[in-house]
Amino acid sequence: MYKTVADATDTLAILQDIHFSIPENETVAIIGASGSGKTTLLSLLAGLDTPTAGTVRLRGIDIFAMNEDERAMLRKKLLGFVFQSFQLLPHLTALENVMLPLELQGVPHAATRAKSLLERVGLSSRTQHYPRYLSGGEQQRVALARAFITEPPLLFADEPTGNLDTRTGQDIIELMFAMHREHDMTLVLVTHDMEVAARCHHVIEIRDGRMADGKPVR
Repeated sequence: MYKTVADATDTLAILQDIHFSIPENETVAIIGASGSGKTTLLSLLAGLDTPTAGTVRLRGIDIFAMNEDERAMLRKKLLGFVFQSFQLLPHLTALENVMLPLELQGVPHAATRAKSLLERVGLSSRTQHYPRYLSGGEQQRVALARAFITEPPLLFADEPTGNLDTRTGQDIIELMFAMHREHDMTLVLVTHDMEVAARCHHVIEIRDGRMADGKPVR
């Protein structure tokens, strides 16, 4: 897979010759220096961005043979996301933020399931709080609960501890790995933390837009 962009004077190669497969129910860390192309790669894997050449297959489905509406529907069925900046809706409570993916799918008993997940992430007493009244760690816990609420087979996390202090970040990582085991899902995360990467089944290092050794290094 390749990703290039054109600027005023030249064509810039963001990603080049990226190719790998991820076994189901395993954990993968994507590592590399800032600007190496990690987040772009995650966006391509999720179908949020399109490659210049190549494709991505999710459960055997060529996602770039689909139109954007079809990719959006596939994401609803297969993917969960945890972002560095939390991406909570400020006008919704913690409970409403977690309920939202189920409500968009018309799933019944969304509130009951959302309350259960918020309890699982340690926020049973914060369900009616708006994001502005939650700490960074609490907001990320809400984001985790929201990502898991649809029980997706694949979870993407882009620097999920990047805006958190060290201790809170460690708590979030422990929770993420615990929920990965409980829900038996595939976890792909972008991280600068080598200790976190070492806990994953596979590590993919991106250097200047290329895989370091052309394959997962672990």
